[in-house]
Amino acid sequence: MTRITERAYGRMPDGREVTEYTLDNGRGLRLAAINYGGIVTALHVPDRDGRSDNVVLNLPSLDDYVTRNPHFGTIVGRYANRIAGGRLVLDGASHQLTVNDGPNSLHGGLKGFGARWWALTPSRDDATGDVALELRYTSADGEEGYPGELQATVRYTLSAAANEWRIDYHAVCDQATAVNLSHHDYFNLAGSGSVLGHRLTIPASRYTPVDATLIPTGIEDVAGTPFDFRTATLIGARIREGHTQLLRARGYDHNWVLDRSSPGGDGLALAARLAHEATGRVLEIHTTEPGVQFYSGNFLEGNLVGTAGLAWRQGDGLCLETQHFPDSPNQNGFPSTLLRPGEVFRSTTLHRFGVA
Repeated sequence: MTRITERAYGRMPDGREVTEYTLDNGRGLRLAAINYGGIVTALHVPDRDGRSDNVVLNLPSLDDYVTRNPHFGTIVGRYANRIAGGRLVLDGASHQLTVNDGPNSLHGGLKGFGARWWALTPSRDDATGDVALELRYTSADGEEGYPGELQATVRYTLSAAANEWRIDYHAVCDQATAVNLSHHDYFNLAGSGSVLGHRLTIPASRYTPVDATLIPTGIEDVAGTPFDFRTATLIGARIREGHTQLLRARGYDHNWVLDRSSPGGDGLALAARLAHEATGRVLEIHTTEPGVQFYSGNFLEGNLVGTAGLAWRQGDGLCLETQHFPDSPNQNGFPSTLLRPGEVFRSTTLHRFGVA
């Protein structure tokens, strides 16, 4: 039987209350999220023996999320990933975005969508039994330098019929702007330890290599490089090779151009498959997006502690962020991220959990 529970989670510095809602699909999948940043604070998934573990990295308190969160579990926007120099030119007008990652703008700026208070409404579909959380946020014209007032809606849904977590994104704006929404969960299917022993598959024959500041320099083939994950490969198998791209990012922190050869229903196609042999847990991610950013947790330094009392260190979690490509507004030939008045931004990502 599906259910939704809630508890007080704390207060933001401005006094607004934050609530944690837990969705339970009755099959062992439980997702907890708060209306600060839409942060997923826990995601419990059963292993092949039915034992449940939290498979996302988290922090102990609201204060930790407000003051020191490296995007654990957040909604990412107004623009996920990097924009070179914070430079955004639309219809001949130049907009300077907040710069917060060396010379670039990252994940929406100093206070992106992952650091905003979202109105949150829980619901249950009586026909299907599915349980959901709908989050709404209005981003003001000029926020972090972005033009136009953007009205964003993000919906988390747990299926009652299968262990699936679906995210639906929707946005409209009253001026031309750039939009690239994603989610920034750090996954570890073992529940703890390193993810270097996970096997990863990414159905992509091309990726976007980066310069020294992690801005794409074009599109190249993965064949013959450590970036070829077209067959299941241990993440740690090649991560320490002396490849220039791995050295620049201290591991993997790159965008893959999905082949999308076999789109399924709703335009969804496989973006990644992650598997952990010891527990049997498998995660398949399907998306309507053209790319996925695989980040191997390179900048976790052991200075953050999760709710289980474990210090998060390099490689303890990985991100698979479905998205349009980094710096698309400044890159000829990349899929457009332009949203005009009267248009609707829509995107869907499905997380399908199973065992092998």
